[in-house]
Amino acid sequence: MKRIPRSLTLEPQALRRADLSPEEQSLVERAIQCLERTYRVRGVAMTSPEATRDYLKLHLYGLPYEVFAVMYLDNRHRVIRYEELFRGTIDGSSVHPREVVRKVLTTNTAAVIFAHNHPSGVSEPSQADLRITQRLREALSLIDVRVLDHMIIGDGSIVSLAERGLV
Repeated sequence: MKRIPRSLTLEPQALRRADLSPEEQSLVERAIQCLERTYRVRGVAMTSPEATRDYLKLHLYGLPYEVFAVMYLDNRHRVIRYEELFRGTIDGSSVHPREVVRKVLTTNTAAVIFAHNHPSGVSEPSQADLRITQRLREALSLIDVRVLDHMIIGDGSIVSLAERGLV
């Protein structure tokens, strides 16, 4: 089995998706590894909202707690790295703009896509989601890093704040 970069998992997969059988967990793990190889080795850019949705859904769908993740992109929107920065509870997580800026600087990032899941299954953005997106945009604009999107993963649907004109 291939080694998974530490940034991809916050805890063992069995705890992340306890409702899946071991075979299903293995399948999800292999799919994530395949996407990682595709987007990193070949340098495919995240220019399609559908490709971005698929990529993020595999990472964040069905988790019993909220996770806030960042896709760090170069100036051609190729994935430099995917990282789950903050973990919360069933109804929220604390996001610290200072930590996001620090990580962006260390990865030499030109643009980012934020994502988080809603364990409730409802993918509609809350006022807190809109506020943190705005705070992150303001902080990153000071260092000339673009926020391309913030996607919220729920049951069966993913809301893109960019598509709604909110980013």
